[in-house]
Amino acid sequence: MKWKLKYLPEAAKDFKNLAGNQRIIVAKAIDKVLENPLPMKEGGYGKPLGNKHGNDLSGLLKIKLRGAGIRVVYKLIRTESEMLVVVIGVRADDEVYEIAERRIQKNKL
Repeated sequence: MKWKLKYLPEAAKDFKNLAGNQRIIVAKAIDKVLENPLPMKEGGYGKPLGNKHGNDLSGLLKIKLRGAGIRVVYKLIRTESEMLVVVIGVRADDEVYEIAERRIQKNKL
């Protein structure tokens, strides 16, 4: 079963702002994870996030694209079988996690 994919409006902008080759890499990674976005402990591809440097990201998961230097943070909406992309950003620092926390609070996720 493939899950439905949704983006927060801000995450859609993140995706559009990626360079062309980065956009292709991220799209392929999201498409792969979309087949089974559950946490790894449930047999999926998602890596659970918890408390990252003071940012409470419990319930969120990540896709880490080491070669591209990008992280994708997402949330599963299990009642509707949806994968909601919260943020796409550079993994050089933890800014992506701070942005994720702000967006989940703003959107009451």
